Amino acid sequence: MNFILMTVGGISFIFLMTALGAAVVFCFKKQIAPKYNALFLGLASGIMLAASVWSLILPALAQAENDWKNYSFFPVAVGLLIGAGFLFLLDKWITRFKANVTPSQETARRLFLAVTLHNIPEGLAVGFAFGAAWASGATSTFIAAIGIAIGIGVQNFPEGMAISLPLSVNAKKGKAFFFGVLSGVVEPISALIGLLLASRLAILQPWLLSAAAGAMIFVVVADLIPEIQDAPGNERAKVNAIGSWSVLIGFIIMMILDVALG
Repeated sequence: MNFILMTVGGISFIFLMTALGAAVVFCFKKQIAPKYNALFLGLASGIMLAASVWSLILPALAQAENDWKNYSFFPVAVGLLIGAGFLFLLDKWITRFKANVTPSQETARRLFLAVTLHNIPEGLAVGFAFGAAWASGATSTFIAAIGIAIGIGVQNFPEGMAISLPLSVNAKKGKAFFFGVLSGVVEPISALIGLLLASRLAILQPWLLSAAAGAMIFVVVADLIPEIQDAPGNERAKVNAIGSWSVLIGFIIMMILDVALG
């Protein structure tokens, strides 16, 4: 198989899966009820938490061990703080230019920022894989790179859903779909950057991976879970139960995907 087609196909696949996941929003005709909103927010929370652990933190620790040995936790810990702090400061900066923003809109914006940031190191990882394959010229390394692209692409499907479904509560489905797709645009771009600069950016991978994890964990704790609990009084107990179980289910789904395809 042509190496160029393998590279283009692998990079395109990770973006296509995000778009397909975001398109699930069109399967719902009416405004989403609180219990379904809790379900989607819970699934998004679980997906993001599991992705933070298996797709980001654990690979970051493994990669940092080569340079930091017994102190591999240091770049990961610092990266987590950088990611959360970056998202917090960026959100505060954006809020200065936004008037009359509702809590739900603020949550949606943070969710979009977190997942978008999360997609950057994933795209770089795909780019690094194909960059290494081009450097070696061996068919086996290209097959391995395609495997990485498939694994990340499959994970991107529920992440696209995690963006568009919660957004559809307060926005039109077309707009929710647009932002779901937009969150994935950075992935093929960063993949191309990783492909071109694989040898130079590899040392930054632990920091980038953990920074993305910090951003995702921050938005789950600060926004998604509190919004699940902010339900009408007569429905709060039921909605909270749905949200709690959906967090666990989302976590398990993404954990299985990460372990099975990692």
